Amino acid sequence: MKRQETGRLNDAVRAYTRQLNEGQLQQAYRGIMAFMSQLKTRLERAFPDYASSAVYPGYLDMTYFALTPPVLKQRNLKIAVVYLHQECRFEVWLAGANRKVQADYVQLLSGRELGRFTLSQVQPGVDAIIASPLIEHPDFDRTEDTQSQIEATLADFIRDIISLLE
Repeated sequence: MKRQETGRLNDAVRAYTRQLNEGQLQQAYRGIMAFMSQLKTRLERAFPDYASSAVYPGYLDMTYFALTPPVLKQRNLKIAVVYLHQECRFEVWLAGANRKVQADYVQLLSGRELGRFTLSQVQPGVDAIIASPLIEHPDFDRTEDTQSQIEATLADFIRDIISLLE
């Protein structure tokens, strides 16, 4: 059994190495990281009173940073701007500071009319209380347009979430 698992890992590592040797994987990853850093800087300027976190690079699954208005931070909530690598999609998440906060808010919101939002289920691997798309298949070659669209959609999401929680 152990030998079989190792064989699968070896196959995966060989495929990974082939992709690295082609060079596009590194170019794409560096480009995504640069885009996220630039987006974070832009949003920090647009929302100077919001708390922000470092960019979390992830494991080629997701890359994100938090950008949280004071009114949500007081409730141990945060807003996460998330890039999902496999889906090539940006999302915005309302998330809790920890699993207990997440579970408490899922329970609190479960009886409410959420409008355009869908409540996430509390389960392993799910970090969002509410997740909403920002951009499907972003155009990384049109940085200004893409970041502008993310900023506008993010502002709408935050406004709607704050209203929902009042």
